[in-house]
Amino acid sequence: MKGKTFKRHLLNVDLQSITLHMSTVSSEAMEERYEHKTQARIQDVVRTKMMDKYVREEPMIRGPKFMVRLRSHTVFENSSIKLFCTVEGFPMPVVKWYKDGVILCMSCGTYLIEAKGGIHTLEIPRCSTDDTAQYAAVACNSHGQASTQASVIVKRFKQEDESCSYAWLPYTAAMLPQIQYTKIHITFLDKFGPVFATEGQSATLTATMTLNPNLANLQPEAQWYRDDTRLFDSKWVKIHTGRGVTTLTIPNLFKDDEGLYKIRLVTKGGTAEHSAFVSVSDGPPPVPGAPGAPMDIKIHDANRDYVIVSWKPPNTTTEGPILGYFVDKCEVGTENWTQCNDHPIKICKYPVSGLFEGHAYYFRVRAVNSHGISKASRMSDPIAALDPTEFENLHAKKLGGTLTVVSYRDEVEAEGKPPGAASGIHASEIDRTYVVLSWRAPAYFSKAPMWYYIEKCMADSGAWQRVNTQVPIRSPRYAVFDLSEGKQYKFRIFAANIYGASEPSEPTGPIETLQLKGVPSAPGQVISTRETNTSVLIQWAPPKEPNQLIGYYIDQCVKGSKDWTSANHKPHKDTKFVVSGLTTGETYVFRVQAINELGLSDESQESAPLTVKAALTPPSAPYDIALLNCDGHSMVLNWKKPLHSGGANIKEYYVDKRRSGTTMWREVHIPPVTERLYKVEGLTEGAVYQFQVYAANLAGLGPAAKPSADLSCEAWTMPEPGPAYDLTFSEVRDKSLLVEWQKPVYTGSGAVTGYHVEYAKKGTSEWTTANETAVSHRFLKVTSLEAGASYTFRVRAVNAAGVGMASMASDPVTAKAVEGSQEVSCVVDEKSGDIVLSFESCQITEGSQFIWKKDYKEMTDFSHGVVIKTEGSHSKLIFKNAEKEDFGTYSVSVTNTEGVSSSYTISAEELAKMLELSYDIRHPIIPLKSELAYKILERGRMRFWLQAEEISSNVTYKFFANNKELSGADPNKMSHDVSTGIIEFIMDHFTEENEGTFTCQITDGGGKGQSSLVLIGDAFKAALAEADYQRREYIRVKEGPHFSEFLSLQVGDDCSVTLVCKVANLKKESVFHWYKEDTEIIPDVKPDLGSGVCKLPIKLFSLKTAGVYKATISDDRGKDKSQIDISGKVFDDAINKINQLAGASAAELVINCTATGIQMQCHMKYFTSEMNITWCHGEAKLSHSDKIVIGGTPAMATIEVIEPTEKDKGKYSIVITNSENSHKRTLDLSGDVYEKAFAEFQKLKAEAYAEKNRGKVVGGLPDVVTIMEKKTLSLTCTVCGEPKPQVSWLKNGADVELDDQYVVSLDQGKFASLTIKGVSMENSGRYTMIVQNKYGGESVDIVVSVYRHGENIPQVKPTLTPKTIIPPKLPIEIPQPKSQPAPSPAPSSPSPAPPKAGRGMKSPTPTRRK
Repeated sequence: MKGKTFKRHLLNVDLQSITLHMSTVSSEAMEERYEHKTQARIQDVVRTKMMDKYVREEPMIRGPKFMVRLRSHTVFENSSIKLFCTVEGFPMPVVKWYKDGVILCMSCGTYLIEAKGGIHTLEIPRCSTDDTAQYAAVACNSHGQASTQASVIVKRFKQEDESCSYAWLPYTAAMLPQIQYTKIHITFLDKFGPVFATEGQSATLTATMTLNPNLANLQPEAQWYRDDTRLFDSKWVKIHTGRGVTTLTIPNLFKDDEGLYKIRLVTKGGTAEHSAFVSVSDGPPPVPGAPGAPMDIKIHDANRDYVIVSWKPPNTTTEGPILGYFVDKCEVGTENWTQCNDHPIKICKYPVSGLFEGHAYYFRVRAVNSHGISKASRMSDPIAALDPTEFENLHAKKLGGTLTVVSYRDEVEAEGKPPGAASGIHASEIDRTYVVLSWRAPAYFSKAPMWYYIEKCMADSGAWQRVNTQVPIRSPRYAVFDLSEGKQYKFRIFAANIYGASEPSEPTGPIETLQLKGVPSAPGQVISTRETNTSVLIQWAPPKEPNQLIGYYIDQCVKGSKDWTSANHKPHKDTKFVVSGLTTGETYVFRVQAINELGLSDESQESAPLTVKAALTPPSAPYDIALLNCDGHSMVLNWKKPLHSGGANIKEYYVDKRRSGTTMWREVHIPPVTERLYKVEGLTEGAVYQFQVYAANLAGLGPAAKPSADLSCEAWTMPEPGPAYDLTFSEVRDKSLLVEWQKPVYTGSGAVTGYHVEYAKKGTSEWTTANETAVSHRFLKVTSLEAGASYTFRVRAVNAAGVGMASMASDPVTAKAVEGSQEVSCVVDEKSGDIVLSFESCQITEGSQFIWKKDYKEMTDFSHGVVIKTEGSHSKLIFKNAEKEDFGTYSVSVTNTEGVSSSYTISAEELAKMLELSYDIRHPIIPLKSELAYKILERGRMRFWLQAEEISSNVTYKFFANNKELSGADPNKMSHDVSTGIIEFIMDHFTEENEGTFTCQITDGGGKGQSSLVLIGDAFKAALAEADYQRREYIRVKEGPHFSEFLSLQVGDDCSVTLVCKVANLKKESVFHWYKEDTEIIPDVKPDLGSGVCKLPIKLFSLKTAGVYKATISDDRGKDKSQIDISGKVFDDAINKINQLAGASAAELVINCTATGIQMQCHMKYFTSEMNITWCHGEAKLSHSDKIVIGGTPAMATIEVIEPTEKDKGKYSIVITNSENSHKRTLDLSGDVYEKAFAEFQKLKAEAYAEKNRGKVVGGLPDVVTIMEKKTLSLTCTVCGEPKPQVSWLKNGADVELDDQYVVSLDQGKFASLTIKGVSMENSGRYTMIVQNKYGGESVDIVVSVYRHGENIPQVKPTLTPKTIIPPKLPIEIPQPKSQPAPSPAPSSPSPAPPKAGRGMKSPTPTRRK
């Protein structure tokens, strides 16, 4: 125990709490048994300590499990007894007590129950004979239940019993009275068969039985075994037995579960057994091609910090070879699996170290190949990392009275000395890379803990090296790892404590590690032999080099294929194996592979092919030997064939004879006979003989028949016929059957004229004659039988002398039809006209034959067209050339079945009708799917065609036009298609001369057919016109440039509209033109004749662009044209497509105010007024008016509310509709949205009014003026504005001073002028005219350049801003009609300051605004 402290265990040694014994045991007997009780007390301490060590395993334990079970006892009357048991489980189980199946009553005080932890006791303080019973403790928790039983026998006390030899035997001895066992016969009713399942599935094996006698208190014990290993109820296997049924269920199959399962029912008088194989194949791998999971995980040599894990490799019939394995561990109570090895290991054994002492673990293994990693194996049973020798140091010491001390030996002796040397060191297990060492601990008497050191050295060296261990070694057993293969080592041990180390032990002799020898050699010759109809016994020679052989894998394959499959999925240890689940009648080959820890051997040689069928055995004995005739020197014998043929035909019979009263049998014939009718000659007249018969087949000679009755060799002289023989039965139904027989050998005084058939119910002697009138033939259908009843039959022959001897009675026959049996059917084949009798057998086996008979005589003459065809379970009797004499009863029987047979009677009348039908079928009118029709092909050729329901490759046909046969020679063509039944004639040139009637005549075998087509009048003219058109069209397309695709209108995703066509057969000189209404269109991009695709975009598609468009392609070979009328449906379809695309792209409505109102805009890919767009105000549709202006641009649709008022508030929406759906966008014009929009509208309206009425220079002023000195300059222009504007002039930014030289005038408020008289150089400069009223105005600059006489005219540039706008005076006031209140002033906005006007001469107009 890790971190063990040394403590004492004071235990109360109450003998009743330790064992079950009689309370009347004397003190002397207790002393004699003290040593036994001492050992029991030590074991009790061990159990307590083990429970402490496995505390981590408690969450793993689920269902109840009895660790100590109840034990049976015999006690004397008036004594006390205590039964106890120990149970584990999580959560802690609840225990209930039963007596003979009835729960104990605790209220009466007769029984005392006590429970401490998992220990439960039942005490009977004072026993009486009524307490003799079977007691049971049943433990239950949420995960299941478990039970244990024991018998208590209470005997009356007698004086002589005191001296009985067994009176004071230890409690472990059985003290039950002798029982006389009853022989119980067990008969299985239903047995489980072989199971073929896959990993992860479940399997249930069930057997039902009957018991004779069936005694409630003597029920058999059901014991289940797998490969001779007893199975018990666990989490892997669930077993339930009761009421004549025992069931074993495997809820989750693993390959570990594969094997031969046996149920053994055990009674006191004997056993009954049944077994079957359960095959568990690999489940789907995690990765395709990955190997199957390993299996049979075993844990070896568990110690404080390591265990050794071993497993068996999977079969790799179809997967790639295994590269190695990964070992995983999981601590009990957790679900965390960790991988123990970093790299795959190649052998099937691995030491796992680094475990924690006292912890319990699960282990599992995964296989690896080149494709991936397999599923994990079934996890191992939990194992704890413990020192296996820890409790060997426990001992008990009696303190007196009832107290005993249990302690460790090292807790009671002196201390202060190092331990002695260990001894007996040896290797208990040797492998390739490790050795398990064991040794005897030294005598040790100190409280100080003791541990060990291990040293190793090579056998040929004296250099000792200490083995590094992860934890101190406290037990005298340890595995030394990391050794080299095939090397010799020596080992020695040091014992140590805190006071020092011992002397080294004697070293071991050389210990050689194992060397890798490889996989086993291939197994020897494989021999397969028959077993049953579905299984084969495989035997093989073991490999010459087994190399630590684990077992074998057997593979199977259907002969001729390479699809090998595994017959077993868990290694098989023996050299013979029964392969189950095979297909009866199929031929297989087999091979075997041997396996060891390193993997699989090469495959053995394949076995010889073997067909699956039951193994041959000798036949059973013939029976019912009968005498058919006797002439005083010979006897004619007949017997019934064996009931079981042994799987092969009976080839011969052997007959023996003997005189009645003697024991010596003598063979009467050599060689053996092949028939069941034999004449024994050379007999003594008057003598009495007995006969016996043997049957033989390929397997050998069967047993002898039961000797016949005494037969006297006396000549038969009676006039009546002898007995008929060989009664056979067929066509057995629920209320009828057919009897057949052979005629008597002895006919009497005259020929046999008829037969009577008699029958009696099984078990009675009341014979009933089935036919009052004798029948002349040797068969009779017996009717009016009772369904399900069994009958025996016999036959009597009749001649002129009377009714003869009865035949030997037949075996019982049950009037019950074979399940699934069918009757013979008779039909006339619809294709061939043959008369066919058909029969489907409900049973079929290998070697089964269909025997057809007419009037119950086997048919042997097939010269008149009678054919028998058999395929599988179906057989036909076919009359190729039936005749009127073929009526009669036709029967069929199937051999090697349970009497499958049937018959059909064809009367003369029925045969006559079938012959008529056969004639009609063989001389048919060929049915047509389609009558004669025509189709005009390219080049104006005419195709005449029809379609028959079916035609053969031998069909012939002719075409006629106006009763004149048409020739199929070139250029015409005739053909047919057998697969479709189409017959056609192609006329190369169809002209006016072809008007009239066209006919096709067909002949196919014996069938004929005809169809006509009339082409006259309008029908002919239409066909001729179409042919002419196709001829011209062919010439157009084939001989010059042409349109391969005519003009079509396409709408792109961006709503662009394009005319598209394709042209072909072009050359360099080919010219392409576009036209609209016969006016040529010159596109921006020339047509791409190289690609053959020509496109013409139609910009701003609308009604204005509608019309007839035409395209032409031409060159010196000819000209072709295509046109399209973009109107009507073509135009509507294009608009609908635009509606669809534009509607899907429509954005939300936005507001854009104008000087006239509030405008709402919807942006989209394209807009035209022809689109199906609806504007709504609320629910009311809006239309174009003076108040509502609906319009748009190519990029958006708009609606404007002119001079909006309060009434115009509300929701506005636009709906764009196409033929499939519609798109709607909405804007709520109210609240703040309306107020902001209305304010913007007012502002824009005022600005527009001011712009309209401000002062303006209409025209007349130049930008630049050049003038010669001393001339007069007149600058004149027209101005406007309302109110009339003021006009002022500036020179170089200063007012013009009016004088004689400068004259300013303004006539009628419209014509303004500035006159400069006698200009001089000083008058050059920039002159500005300012026109302004309250709504604003503008200023215009004129550059005046004066030059002297004789100088060049100067080049003067105008100013950069010849005109400047003067903003209005804010707020802008708009005059209103007198009937309306003045609107609020327009909101002010910043505006640039007007240019400053200098002092100067003013016009007689109002002063301009400064």
